[in-house]
Amino acid sequence: MFVTHLSLADFRSYPHAEVALRAGVTVFTGSNGQGKTNLVEAVEYLATLGSHRVASETPLVRFGAPRALVRARVQAGREDPRQLLLEIEITPGKANRASLNRSPLKRPRDLLGALRVVVFSPDDLAIVKGDPAQRRQYLDELITLRWPRLAGVRADYDRVLRQRSTLLKSLAGRGPRAVSADVAATLDVWDEAVARFGAELMDARLTTLADLEPLLVQAYADIAPTRNVARVGYRAAVLGEEEAGGSPGAAALAPALVELMRRRRSDEVARGVCLVGPHRDDVVLHLSDLPARGYASHGESWSLALALRLAAFGVLRDDGVEPVLVLDDVFAELDELRRDRLAGLVGEAEQVLITAAVAADVPGRLRGSRFQVSASGIEEVLS
Repeated sequence: MFVTHLSLADFRSYPHAEVALRAGVTVFTGSNGQGKTNLVEAVEYLATLGSHRVASETPLVRFGAPRALVRARVQAGREDPRQLLLEIEITPGKANRASLNRSPLKRPRDLLGALRVVVFSPDDLAIVKGDPAQRRQYLDELITLRWPRLAGVRADYDRVLRQRSTLLKSLAGRGPRAVSADVAATLDVWDEAVARFGAELMDARLTTLADLEPLLVQAYADIAPTRNVARVGYRAAVLGEEEAGGSPGAAALAPALVELMRRRRSDEVARGVCLVGPHRDDVVLHLSDLPARGYASHGESWSLALALRLAAFGVLRDDGVEPVLVLDDVFAELDELRRDRLAGLVGEAEQVLITAAVAADVPGRLRGSRFQVSASGIEEVLS
């Protein structure tokens, strides 16, 4: 799939913008702060309902404007002329509205799956070097791209986790004997709910990691000028040990989560927090026998971060989907060898959208359509 037209109104720095796009490589160049990343961020938002730059939607709306509009026409493939028109209206503090082929959708998340995008950015280094939340986010974004219905499962899990956490917080500091029978019964109900949705998330995570690992091994070998082997595993208290070989299934994980929560109940009550569930798990990355976090050099960490994105792209491709690739100011962060190797690996994607402050940072083999972005607008550079 690829985007053939992007339309913006009051999104980020743009009062209005219209950009015609093609399959293949498109490079947006211009000085920092001129709006290059805003364009690819809009494409990302339509695909994921999120941004790799900010957690809040408020910065996505142009200052002083009440709402922003992002619209894109998406073609199914080079040889498949079918098209979809995706549209979302972003209104901070209120419910966003989305439509598909101009028909309103019940919820914005019903738009998920119509466009799939994999984003490479300098922030990807945090997947390797950051805390477990960064790695969980990477994996959860991928499972939602694979199975859009999991956006609802994730929302349900977050909801019941908040409610269970509120109850535990109200009990913090009490001994287990101070918990009444009614409160214990209420906790049992929340245990079951957290386990039900948590097991679905864990099942999807473990299944995806099993699919991801061989692609990660190959991608890291293709990018990194070393002989280290990239490995990935999943660490969860309910599994007892690091897991990398697939999932036992949600039906097995749910009762195991309930049992562990009940064993840890006294600790949870004393501390007032949920100690069990996928919100506590970690994706463990290794280079050969050493954990990547804390041991990998800067160059090795960059190579691993890029390999993780390439592996995600490969997983989606194996699912029969051709995602749009976004490389947001990535080449400026890489040495010449890694630039060339990355260019060789992404050049055959159906659509690649690249931002760069300096055109010379982009390897020659990725020079396709080019736009110059400045305060005066977006202008295609004709060769």
